Amino acid sequence: MTKDPAEIEYQRFWRGLQQLGLNAYEARSYLVLLGHSRFKALELAPRAHVPRQKIYEVLDSLVEKGFAQMVQDRTKLFSAVGPNLAIPAYLARKRQLMEHELTDQARSASNLMEDLSGLYSEGKGGRGTLDFLRIVSEPTQTAAEYRRMLGEVKQEYLEFSRPPYAVDLLDEKLLREARQKGVSCRLLIESGSLDEPHRRRLAEYAGAGVEIREAESLPLKLALFDGLSGLIALLDPVISKPTWTSLVFDHAGLGEAMKHLFEDRWQRATTFTE
Repeated sequence: MTKDPAEIEYQRFWRGLQQLGLNAYEARSYLVLLGHSRFKALELAPRAHVPRQKIYEVLDSLVEKGFAQMVQDRTKLFSAVGPNLAIPAYLARKRQLMEHELTDQARSASNLMEDLSGLYSEGKGGRGTLDFLRIVSEPTQTAAEYRRMLGEVKQEYLEFSRPPYAVDLLDEKLLREARQKGVSCRLLIESGSLDEPHRRRLAEYAGAGVEIREAESLPLKLALFDGLSGLIALLDPVISKPTWTSLVFDHAGLGEAMKHLFEDRWQRATTFTE
């Protein structure tokens, strides 16, 4: 049985309004209001299939969200606010509210991190045999570890850079700050997949004093800090969708081995061409 085109369109509008943040009753009531100039609450209820005891709550919410307005006559009448006004204003208020919530959460998180760091340090007082090695598979945690070490580097930063390339303004800022502090920075790039925007960005690095060379292929992604700590990212060979698993280490012996690997590949690499 073929569905009525008008019903299909109604369902599309109804679901779309719910995706914006209206509930089912609110979405139905707004759609009914759009097709009429004004309604009494108890007249709207059966047309929108809203229980009579709920209709005033629904209309108050629509007024608060900016989708309806109340016209005071001998009795209360309600009409729709045009979608070109209601939807942008609603989204703007929603965005502002989310920003306030995120600001409050960030402030609370900062205080919580300080408190929990004390507990974490106490728990790590008895150093385990593998505390110098940590496996990280979550990308945002990997990025946080990388930025922490890049912000703390004192003398030398070495990197094997291969796809997928991360483009993050915060990472770029930290690398430039490291150079400004006098940190020696060398990047060895896997050249085959470099596009023009990435080459231009690398040329800016070179202008800031970062040494760059190219290699046809690299075995892994590597960031090495002062020859002591670093991050090794390995592509998972089993999963069909490419994912990276990172090894974060703080171990002089492993750092020395990674530096020997870097120097070997660096000597065989070619000069970076802009």
